[in-house]
Amino acid sequence: MEAEQERLSEAWHREELDESHEFLQSLLGKDSYAEIDPFDRVQLAYVVEVCRGAKTVSEAGRILFAVSRVGKKSSNDSDRLRKYLAKFDLDFSDMS
Repeated sequence: MEAEQERLSEAWHREELDESHEFLQSLLGKDSYAEIDPFDRVQLAYVVEVCRGAKTVSEAGRILFAVSRVGKKSSNDSDRLRKYLAKFDLDFSDMS
């Protein structure tokens, strides 16, 4: 029973990742998506998923940079996120 639960959990997680990557591919276009290393695709898909669930770029930035922002005197998480997305020619407004 435990093995079956684990198998189903892994399948569900894989399906969720596939959906994130499909959205990312539709967002970037097939050619641009193909030019991104698999390592970066996973990270970018997660960032896009967080952005899609956030109401504002500031909220998404706070979620994504929750650990690294703690040690800073002032953090501009939304600016960090905008710069990251710009590397892939994306904008927060593209996520809806």
